[in-house]
Amino acid sequence: MKLGILGGAFNPPHLGHLILAQEAHSQLGLDRVVFMPYGEPSHRELDDDPGAEERLTMCEYAVGADARFAVSRLEIDRGGPIYTVDTLRELRSRSSDEELFLLLGGDQAASLPTWRSPEELLTLAVVAVAERDEWRRSSIVDRLGPLASDERVRFFDMPRVDISSSYVRERARSRKPIRYLVPDKVANYVGAQSLYGSSAPAPAAVTR
Repeated sequence: MKLGILGGAFNPPHLGHLILAQEAHSQLGLDRVVFMPYGEPSHRELDDDPGAEERLTMCEYAVGADARFAVSRLEIDRGGPIYTVDTLRELRSRSSDEELFLLLGGDQAASLPTWRSPEELLTLAVVAVAERDEWRRSSIVDRLGPLASDERVRFFDMPRVDISSSYVRERARSRKPIRYLVPDKVANYVGAQSLYGSSAPAPAAVTR
């Protein structure tokens, strides 16, 4: 089984995350993409963090009934600072038959040499990088240096989607609508829980 791992804060999850997961699933021939929200990230503090459980719930709402995707609470339950290599070790220990693909944006991939145990990480999973205009393959390979190889680093195309979690939070804080930037259930949850400074649920989508 070919399993894609998409880690992140998902604060909140937005349509760009889903498009990235879809493109990886299609282009890399994955059986499933697992959304894995951070518990306590090792590298930064999360801005406007509503809490790990809330971010997990939003991921579950974002994925919905799409059989291509799943959500894992592995990193939330582990506790303490999270390092990707530890997550991959645990996944590998649970099932040696799965082929793991770590899905990264170009900026994340370019910083891989600074991560904990990058050489070991590349023995545990194939690093699959979303190639976009601002991060092309050649510049990423240059940054990775000797870590880059055709066997352990793969690329897939990602349409340009100018949505970020920080932009969604800013709009929510300004009481601007966030529908069509995030899935409907996520928009409703943000409003209902007054996350990011929002004050009221988003209006329900009209069905015909």
